[in-house]
Amino acid sequence: MSEPEAAAAGAEPGTELGSGPGAALARLTVHRTAGWDEQSRQILCSVDGKYVGQLLFGQTLTRDIPAGSHTLKTNNTLVWKTVPFDAAPGEHVQFTVWNQQMGGWFARLLFIFVGAAALKLGITPGPPQTRA
Repeated sequence: MSEPEAAAAGAEPGTELGSGPGAALARLTVHRTAGWDEQSRQILCSVDGKYVGQLLFGQTLTRDIPAGSHTLKTNNTLVWKTVPFDAAPGEHVQFTVWNQQMGGWFARLLFIFVGAAALKLGITPGPPQTRA
């Protein structure tokens, strides 16, 4: 399987993102394992404008990244979210992402006319935890 095919299938297209030899690295993990996730539609992830993979419900994505300031962009093909973050050398930065069904008349109309459920995209720092 070629690298683009592996990336499209959600496989790791590589474990390091834009780092050169001797560069200080940090680790980024994006979880899609929260119990409150709606469990449909993939979530696509990119760091600093570079695609790093997609997550289906129950999956986790981990990449080594250069230490420094970054931007994590996620989208479920309907809603986009952008989160800036800093990663110190050796730090393990974690985020949890999820899809949540929208309510109201707009969501119903979208489903009736387009045939797609209206989903909100959520993202929060840290690993998945139970909601209060």
